[in-house]
Amino acid sequence: MSSPAPKSPEMSDKNRKYDRQIRLWGEHGQTVLENAQVCLINATALGTEILKGIVLPGIGGFTIVDHLPVTEEDVGCNFFLDLGSIGQPRAKRCMQLLQELNPDVNGDYVDEHVEQLIDSQPDFFRSFDVVVATSISERTIVRLSNVLWEQNIPLIIARSVGFYGVARLQVREHCVVETHPDSKQNDLRLEHPFEGLKKHMADAELTNKVPWLVVLYKILYEWVAAHDGKFPSNYREKLELRELIQSKMDGEKENFEEAIRAVNSSFGGGIPSSSVLAILDDDRCVNVNKESNAFWIMARALKDFVDNEGNGLLPVPGVLPDMTADTNSYISLQTVYRSQAAHDAEIVFRRARQLLKELNKPNDLITEKDVRLFCREAANIAIVRGSKIADEFDKGYQRASHIASGLETPSSLMGHYIMLRALDRFQADYGCVPGESEAESDTTRIKSLAGKMISEWGIGTPLNDDLAHEICRYGGAEIHSISAYLGGCIAHELIKLVTKQYRPFDNTFIYDGSTSQTETYKL
Repeated sequence: MSSPAPKSPEMSDKNRKYDRQIRLWGEHGQTVLENAQVCLINATALGTEILKGIVLPGIGGFTIVDHLPVTEEDVGCNFFLDLGSIGQPRAKRCMQLLQELNPDVNGDYVDEHVEQLIDSQPDFFRSFDVVVATSISERTIVRLSNVLWEQNIPLIIARSVGFYGVARLQVREHCVVETHPDSKQNDLRLEHPFEGLKKHMADAELTNKVPWLVVLYKILYEWVAAHDGKFPSNYREKLELRELIQSKMDGEKENFEEAIRAVNSSFGGGIPSSSVLAILDDDRCVNVNKESNAFWIMARALKDFVDNEGNGLLPVPGVLPDMTADTNSYISLQTVYRSQAAHDAEIVFRRARQLLKELNKPNDLITEKDVRLFCREAANIAIVRGSKIADEFDKGYQRASHIASGLETPSSLMGHYIMLRALDRFQADYGCVPGESEAESDTTRIKSLAGKMISEWGIGTPLNDDLAHEICRYGGAEIHSISAYLGGCIAHELIKLVTKQYRPFDNTFIYDGSTSQTETYKL
């Protein structure tokens, strides 16, 4: 996580306003968010709840595309509409009330059907960082999916019906530098110390005032010398090292105790993981070209560093964990790591500049600050490559086996996904939502549609009849609390996509509010 913003009288109004979230994605993430544009198609209760979740943290701007007027049903489930809104354009009215949440955010609306925009202005969506669509027809889903896939714009399709909700993310390729892993390993280079670290450790003395890293380093190499130059690699050997540190303690020494606790999590730093190696060996990294974005150019510069100056290791990130020590000892050690991190990042930066020149790209595409961040996070960079939503509507859908596996799992929510897909098919075939007029006959119809759908995929697992009854019982209505929860979840994913921090869900999220159960599937 990013370091907390400093508390001081000089804190800007913006920092004071967004202090808590800046602690999550940093000031640079906030800046990216404030320059982003999001398009919402259909101002349903779910749609406006999604926008609420990005307007409050300060998205740059949003545009609502919706051709429908406000109805009494809308007022009953949409927090951002009132009785005085009935008959007015839904896009305009929701835009006005959402803007009241945060005056820093720009709002706009288009009172037009999205299909007309696709026909008359296919490039309309190019100005947006992400497009979100709620409660759109099966035909529109396919058309929008194809258009945005070609334009390489992330798309989220979402629907909330009664106690059920679903969201599907379509993203061609999403590059993440700051993944913020839950268990981030400290890269301390104990097994591969650089020259500056060796010199610092040679000059340091073991006292109860030095950081625990000094204690661990010195006693580790004493252990290594007694084991033919081998480092501890299993539980028994690490236990021996802990016992050796314990034996060196004279009374209560907090830094020694911290060194003992750190034994299990302090090794292996600098060695690229299999996922990072996969990125460095990816064709888009090896063969950068004029179409390559900043991520892939920096990845290629990183690869060259690992293969040459790094001798198979990543750049030193230069980040130390908290340690009990006197101030001078800690700062001195921290300076050693930061100096090496700056040295490694400078090599990567020079290589990135060279690649920009070879590719005839502007120098300001990649700044020194960008490279330093990339090197600091190199051990956890990630690529998310998704699939096209439109492909799920093909009869010969290739990932049908994943759906079959989900249906065979007890208490799985895969059946909910099938039934919500059948709702889309029902609406396309009958021109209304199931349960809107005759719940009993509609239950039979939607069960038949769902059965036909899974049969086309070659799946023989039967669906639970209760799901069809539940879908028809709602008559297509939204429940505000369900849409609010699902909208909040989707807003989180939008912020991940925009800031390019944290991993977004991949790629289908299903929620059952009646059991408070959620699941994610890769379809």
